[in-house]
Amino acid sequence: MITLGLERLLENPPAALRGKRLGLLCNQASTDRHFRHSRDLIRERFGAQLTCLFSPQHGFFAEKQDNMIESADMVDPVSGLPLFSLYGEVRKPTPAMLEHCDLLLVDLVDVGTRVYTFLYTLAYCLEAAADQGKEVVVLDRPNPLGGLAVEGNILRESCRSFVGLYPIPMRHGLTLGELALLINHRFDLGCRLSVIAMAAWRREMLFPATGFPWVFPSPNMPSPQTALVYPGQVIWEATNVSEGRGTTMPFELFGAPFCRHDQIMAAIAPVQLPGCLLRPLVFEPVAGKWAGQPCVGFQLHVTDPGSFRPYRTTLALLQAIARLYPEDFALKPPPYEYEFERPPINLVLGDEELWPRLAAGESLMDLEAQWQPELADFDHLRRDYLLY
Repeated sequence: MITLGLERLLENPPAALRGKRLGLLCNQASTDRHFRHSRDLIRERFGAQLTCLFSPQHGFFAEKQDNMIESADMVDPVSGLPLFSLYGEVRKPTPAMLEHCDLLLVDLVDVGTRVYTFLYTLAYCLEAAADQGKEVVVLDRPNPLGGLAVEGNILRESCRSFVGLYPIPMRHGLTLGELALLINHRFDLGCRLSVIAMAAWRREMLFPATGFPWVFPSPNMPSPQTALVYPGQVIWEATNVSEGRGTTMPFELFGAPFCRHDQIMAAIAPVQLPGCLLRPLVFEPVAGKWAGQPCVGFQLHVTDPGSFRPYRTTLALLQAIARLYPEDFALKPPPYEYEFERPPINLVLGDEELWPRLAAGESLMDLEAQWQPELADFDHLRRDYLLY
C-alpha cells in the first residue's frame, strides 16, 4: 500500500523537525487517504510547533476560479494561525512571512504539467528560504500522470514566466519532490531541502492505480481524467477557443461557435493521435469564453493512457482550427499570469517560434522530431533526481 510523504512524516518525524517552528504550504486538497487535512494532522502531531500557513494559486480553499484572481492573507478560521497568500500581493514569501517559522513543510497536489503554477510557488519558496536561512521539507505525493512519459518541447529562456521558469518539457514525469530536488540543485537555489518520499509508489502508476481518493487541487481540475488531458488542453487558455471552463468538464470539453466537426476531423486525420477519441458535441458554458453561446466542439476521451500524447493531440487540433478558421480564431492578448506584454501563447507553449511554425502549416510530427534530442537530454538529466 502506498504511503504519502505526509503520512510518513506523521509516522516517523525526522529529527530535523524537533523544536522547530513549522510553516505549511498547502491547500484544501492536502489530505491523507481518509480525507483528513494536513493542517489538522500536523497540529495534532506537533502541536504549537505549527505556527503559520501558506496557500498557492486559487486560494487555500481552491475557491478562486481563474488566472490572476488573487487571494488575500487571512487568519485560518480553524487553527487561528496566520495564513499567507502566495498568489496575491506577492508570489514569493517575504522575510516577514518567513519570520513566523524555521522550517517550511510543503504538501501540495501537483498534476505533472509544466504550466501548473504550484511548482513555481514551491520554487519561489526555495529561493526565499535560501535567502532567509530556512529549511524546506517537501512531503511527496504521486504524479497523477505517472513517472515514465515525458513529452513536449523544452521551455526557452525567452518564455520564462510564472507558468514556466525552468527548461523542462510540458509533461515532465516527476513528482513535486523530485522537481524540487532537480530545481534546487541544477539551478543553484541553495536551499536546505529534503524530501519525505512516498513508500510503494511506482513510476508506471497513473492516479487510479494509487488507490487514493482524488481531491481536486484547483477548481478546474475536478478529476484524474482532467489531469490526463491537461498537458495539451491547457493551450486553449491562450486562445479564444473555450477550454471548457464554465462547464462541468473543463479541459475535457473544448470548442467555439465557429468550429465544424467534420472539417476539424478531416484536418487532423494525417496526424497520429493514439490513445484517445474525439466525440463531437455542442456545449454551452455558463461562464468564461462564449458564456451562454453554443460551442461546437468535442469531448476528449482518453482510451489508452499509456499511448495517449496530450500535448501532440491539442497541438494538432490547435493547428487545424487556426488554419481552418482564420477569420474567427484568435490568440488571447496579454495579460496572462502577470505578464503584460508577451503573448500568452508563447508563455504556454514555452517557445516563441513554435506558434508561427504551426500557423504556417509546418508538420507537427516534424516539429516533434526536432524536440527529441533535447527531450532525451532532459530524460537523462532527471534520472539523477528520481526517488522511485
